[in-house]
Amino acid sequence: MSSGNRGGGRGGRGNYGPRGGSGSFRGDRGGRGGRGGGGRGGYGGPTGSGQQTIQVFPNSQGQNPQVTKVEDALHPATKHKLDLGSLKLTEGFPGRPGYGTRGTKVELTANYVELLPPSNMTLHRYDIQISPVAAGKKHFRVVQLLLQAPELAPLQGDIATDFRSTLVSKTKFLQDEVLVEVPYRSEGEDEPTARATIYNVRVQYTKTLNIGELVNYLNSTSLSQSLLDKQELTQALNIFLNHYAKSSKNLVTIGSTKSFSLSSDAARGDIGSGLEIIRGFFSSVRVATCRILVNINVSHGAFYHAVPLPGLMKSYGLRSTVMLERFLKLVRIQTMHLPEKRNKANEVVPRVKTIFGLARKDDGHGLAHPPRVRQHGAGAKDVEFWLDGEASSSSAPKPVAKGGAKGKGKGKGKAQAEGSAASTTGRYITVFDFFRITYNRVLQDPQLPLVNCGNRDNPMYLPAEVCLVLPGQTSKSKLDSAQAQHMIRHATVGLDENANVLLRSFGLKITPGLIKVPGRILFGPKVIYKNNKAAGLRFGSWNMSDIKFNIGASLAKWSYLMVSIPGIRDSFDQQSLRAVMDEFHAALQKIGVNAAQPFPGQRLQLQHPDDPALDSALQRAAGALDLLFIILPGANIPLYKRIKTIADKNYGIHTICSVGSKLAKDRGRDQYMANVALKFNLKLGGINQMVENKNLGIIDQNKTMIVGIDVTHPSPGSSSNAPSVSAMVASIDKFLGQWPATLRIQRARQESVDDLTEMLKSRLGLWKTKGKHAALPENILIYRDGVSEGQYDMVLSQEFPQLRRACEQMYPAADTKKAFPLHYYSLRQAAQNAILSHYRARLR
Repeated sequence: MSSGNRGGGRGGRGNYGPRGGSGSFRGDRGGRGGRGGGGRGGYGGPTGSGQQTIQVFPNSQGQNPQVTKVEDALHPATKHKLDLGSLKLTEGFPGRPGYGTRGTKVELTANYVELLPPSNMTLHRYDIQISPVAAGKKHFRVVQLLLQAPELAPLQGDIATDFRSTLVSKTKFLQDEVLVEVPYRSEGEDEPTARATIYNVRVQYTKTLNIGELVNYLNSTSLSQSLLDKQELTQALNIFLNHYAKSSKNLVTIGSTKSFSLSSDAARGDIGSGLEIIRGFFSSVRVATCRILVNINVSHGAFYHAVPLPGLMKSYGLRSTVMLERFLKLVRIQTMHLPEKRNKANEVVPRVKTIFGLARKDDGHGLAHPPRVRQHGAGAKDVEFWLDGEASSSSAPKPVAKGGAKGKGKGKGKAQAEGSAASTTGRYITVFDFFRITYNRVLQDPQLPLVNCGNRDNPMYLPAEVCLVLPGQTSKSKLDSAQAQHMIRHATVGLDENANVLLRSFGLKITPGLIKVPGRILFGPKVIYKNNKAAGLRFGSWNMSDIKFNIGASLAKWSYLMVSIPGIRDSFDQQSLRAVMDEFHAALQKIGVNAAQPFPGQRLQLQHPDDPALDSALQRAAGALDLLFIILPGANIPLYKRIKTIADKNYGIHTICSVGSKLAKDRGRDQYMANVALKFNLKLGGINQMVENKNLGIIDQNKTMIVGIDVTHPSPGSSSNAPSVSAMVASIDKFLGQWPATLRIQRARQESVDDLTEMLKSRLGLWKTKGKHAALPENILIYRDGVSEGQYDMVLSQEFPQLRRACEQMYPAADTKKAFPLHYYSLRQAAQNAILSHYRARLR
């Protein structure tokens, strides 16, 4: 659905051997290309006889006639045929050629509200430079303190910042350069300490931005009109929009556009393993025809429970201290074993520490008196550290430096640095005894792992029961399948009313309801199977009974393997497994896969997920089979990834996995087996289904190759040195049934792809060999996914030239002189668009 939005037991070791003979939408008037994200949308009007109207968003706005008028004026200017050969990378993006005429009109609601700035509003942009460099939360705090400094405090109502490098002001400063000394102090402290770092902050004027110019540009009917400051104006408005959320103590932001409330009445829920889900909202400014829009959407984030640390540890699970350490790393805690410290406003000033990890045997290995840690994740009675002097209930140790159990001032242990004179009066003491003697505190659960709030070289240990997890901390670990399911919510939210206070002080207003988008319901294309038989589509899905694949693959040597692990009951015994595999073999043949009888299968009993017996079984299979069908004991288990890594990377054997419980169900098994057969046929080189020829346009001429490019970045919880992975897939013929892929690894978090020239050359080679073409394609249609609007220029300036070089190296000179191949580029960004409709009965 799319609218007119803009922008966008190990078994026996026998070898395998032969077995004895046993609907979619299209935008109507979404606006011109190149004007950023956004669009018109809304729903309203009749919903059909007797159907109840459900108001998902309140007060949706009617269609804006001015938008329609401007778009109608623009349409004739884009109606002429686009000359692709004349386009240059420096000329910007082509305009939208039209707004659609086919299908049935339908009115939709888009999750945008209109931002109404004064036409005479000007904004002054300043760069923020901090010396010495402050990183992470410290950088954010320095900018907070900058806004409180005497030089800027009088302008509080006129300025907003992204708390990184940019400040925007409604009023121009008296000087273009403002230098401010900022003594660092923690949040809640009245005065900086005597040893506080002093940061020199330079606020430098860079440009004045005129909102009126942006409004005029958006209302223009001339495609030749441009606005160089469009991106900077949009950025400035986004800074104002998100400033409140970033500066509020009751909100936490993720990135620059997602905000979450920390109040007790915020929508939240437990998702298990120490995490909770909090509902928030996404907001971002987009420019569109005649209007400046704010894209708003529901957002959900996974946060650590703000509870005493022992509760968090037990909720996550204490079975694996390695996994627990990974889960707790960089979690900020407040220590609770020292007397409260209050400021002049009688507010508690928290003593905040950051968890580096758990106690490990190699902690402080370079120290003269390293800690004695019995095992990884040891508790308070199993960790000893060196303590200078004698600790007693009446006389605490002298204040000393890093290296032991943590305290504040007195009572802090020390492990001397390498090369220093060893203390003759010190001794080793357990963390348990240290807290009992120094703080008169007997730890109630000394078996809980200690947390290290120092680092590996200079550890500082704290018992979990003196730590309180601070609120508003997002989880950096990857959610498991159960947690991910809890994250799926359907809800709505508007902009926080408090956030509008700052906007109003600048003269900015936001319309109270969402905008409307006219869309179109198009007839879906026919999905064709063998003998030109069309699938019976119903609400976007279809039944696969009595149909055969267009081109069925052949499978001569294959077998099956049922994997068992302790704690999960097998779905089959030997007899029932053989029976269901006979049924599956028949299903493969019925649907068009020319599969021979499978070799006798095996049951593999693993003692644990890392059991080397799995590697041995896959190695034997690789020497005898073309494909191994593996029946897993459960869904979403780590065993799946290990199977794929060993089979694909180490031995090069095709594997297809199925969950035993699903395969064992009698109800719907024929459809389940048909769905598994889809994977078999594709993996073996067959073609499952095709789209009716008349829907394919130039692709049906067998001279157009479709290419897809994307980059996958390290997921939460990945190793710190995990790379990003770039990928390219490409069709090999007009049937669009096979899409061979090629991968590259590159620097983490880098979106631009480095090796596109060689990647495309390899796909062009497969067009001729696998696709059996005498010539290379005349057209290449490229879909580039995952880029934001601000990265479009990067794609065209850095990636597109690489693709051109591949063609120059692969195509004959005569073809390149005729401008072959023609390139068509489609850039797609990750959207936050939600299209809603009253016409639910028609859309199901």
